[in-house]
Amino acid sequence: MTQFARRLDGVRVAFDATPGELPVLLVHGFASTAEATWRSSGWVRVLEEAGRGAITPDLRGHGRSDKPHRTADYAPRQLAADLVAVLDTLELDRVDVIGYSMGSRVVAALARLAPERVRRLVLGGAGPLELFETWDQGAVARYVVSGDRPADPTIAAVLGPAITAGADREALLACVRGVAGCTLDVPAGIPQLFVAGGADPIPVGVTALAAKRGAQYLELPGRTHLNALTSHDFQQASLQFLA
Repeated sequence: MTQFARRLDGVRVAFDATPGELPVLLVHGFASTAEATWRSSGWVRVLEEAGRGAITPDLRGHGRSDKPHRTADYAPRQLAADLVAVLDTLELDRVDVIGYSMGSRVVAALARLAPERVRRLVLGGAGPLELFETWDQGAVARYVVSGDRPADPTIAAVLGPAITAGADREALLACVRGVAGCTLDVPAGIPQLFVAGGADPIPVGVTALAAKRGAQYLELPGRTHLNALTSHDFQQASLQFLA
């Protein structure tokens, strides 16, 4: 059953929580939902079979959560504070965390905001270069508002399916602007596992980043940004790392 955490500014963040020991917080990426990222790909089932609980929020602007339209509402610190509100609602002091794509940047922001709440961290599908920062924000706005085709094909590739599916356009635009430039910086002392598809251009530079931090790294040969999530190796490596 869907639950809601409410921020002091009134924004409601929807989430589901399945029972189990040592629950894991799973954070989806841009223009997706917890259902599409974690349930449909089998992650919640894998965690349940391992006896672990799963906490799957919809980030603000996505899915069942509220969708404010101001850029400031999507600052990484705000997105991270939403996750703290979810943990507070469940009365959980400390959890393991898995993020994917933009969700990796949000969970990194969570680790910076409240490092005492994060035990171990899996960062999937993200590297040192933040995708939104490379986009022409004017072209993004024209595409979202008027449908003008951008010269950069990644803009339409990322935003197009969400717009076609009926996503809140103003919320999408505010999220792109708010998250642009968000880093993967994590406080020292939190163990990290980086995972990326070998055929995914988005996390370029992640191998060197993991090595620089002395973090673990798993490459998924032949996997793209979309199908990396269904990788058995990704799921099992994460379980072992979080054990």
